[in-house]
Amino acid sequence: MDVDKTLRDLALLGARLALGGTIAAHGAQKLFGAFGGPGPEKAAQMMHSLGLRPGERHATMASAAEMASGALISLGLGGPIGPAMLTSIMLVAIETVHRPKGYWAANGGYEMNVMYLAIALLLANHGYGSLSLDEAIGVSAKNRPLFAWLATGGAIGAAAAILSQRQFDRPSTITETIGEKTTSSA
Repeated sequence: MDVDKTLRDLALLGARLALGGTIAAHGAQKLFGAFGGPGPEKAAQMMHSLGLRPGERHATMASAAEMASGALISLGLGGPIGPAMLTSIMLVAIETVHRPKGYWAANGGYEMNVMYLAIALLLANHGYGSLSLDEAIGVSAKNRPLFAWLATGGAIGAAAAILSQRQFDRPSTITETIGEKTTSSA
């Protein structure tokens, strides 16, 4: 028995379960209100406030993508597909929610998103190890780096497409723009 390989595979399994389980549960918080999450209505309101319209559709898509990517990563299935989905999700979350708050998570920043991205990129390029469904069904690792970078490129493109569709309410008149600062000369 190769102890180094076994320990590496156990470490990869632990990382996959931690990352995948966390992301899947995060999606369940929004989609079902599980684990003290906001549920679908509040998630839709949040998406709407972030300019992702219609909020209901974006909340459902984001939640389903989080649950699917988390499940694929946890199971070690689908090569770079799960990590690529997670990459897209994290890039959108960083730009819409966390970037304005700075880097550190203590301030609501994107520190944890960067950690999720780093692990996702590692798994996409390195693989899931022998304790995975990919290994059990005989998925070849021969082209993994090429497919990993292609999938990651697609994820970046998907995130850019989502972000480019953001819509914010615009004031209909100059008075609404200025608001209380408008003075009357009457």
